[in-house]
Amino acid sequence: MSKFVKDENAFTGLEAAIVLIAFVVVAAVFSYVMLGAGFFTTGEAQRTVHTGVEQATSNLEVSGPVIVKATDTTNLGEIAFFLQLAAGGASVDMNKVTFTVSTAETLKTYEFGGVTDKWYENGDVQGVDGAGTNKMLDKFEMVKITISTGLPNIGTNDRFTVEVKPDIGAALPINRIAPADFQEGNYYEVY
Repeated sequence: MSKFVKDENAFTGLEAAIVLIAFVVVAAVFSYVMLGAGFFTTGEAQRTVHTGVEQATSNLEVSGPVIVKATDTTNLGEIAFFLQLAAGGASVDMNKVTFTVSTAETLKTYEFGGVTDKWYENGDVQGVDGAGTNKMLDKFEMVKITISTGLPNIGTNDRFTVEVKPDIGAALPINRIAPADFQEGNYYEVY
């Protein structure tokens, strides 16, 4: 007759296997959560870098000289310049661009609708009135900006700044010095 002996060796091995599987499952879930958090953080960092680069660079640049017109022998009455996209710059909605003209004493801000604009596409010399365009400054286009109403007093040898502020991207400062002598109605290139 055989005698039944209580042997728990197999049962202990089964318990150890279950505990091992539980540790593996918990480790897999933990690593999945950690990898997901890492991918999320990497995506956010990439988005932040792209946004920072987009906002730190200016999409606009001055093309050609800045021209001023004297209203009399003591003040400037008009500032004109051409804008185009910088190399690799994205299109700019000119309706959202503001212009700030400042001197040592005064600062005035103008909306795009408050300045005179003419559009030039693909090297056209005649230009097209801005009223018929979509007001988006695209690749290979230039827009002539003329600020002539309500300019601050800019006298001879005065430093002045025109700051062009698009809705996205860095502002474009244009720093110039008025001519040493004005003749009424004359145009001058300023540096």
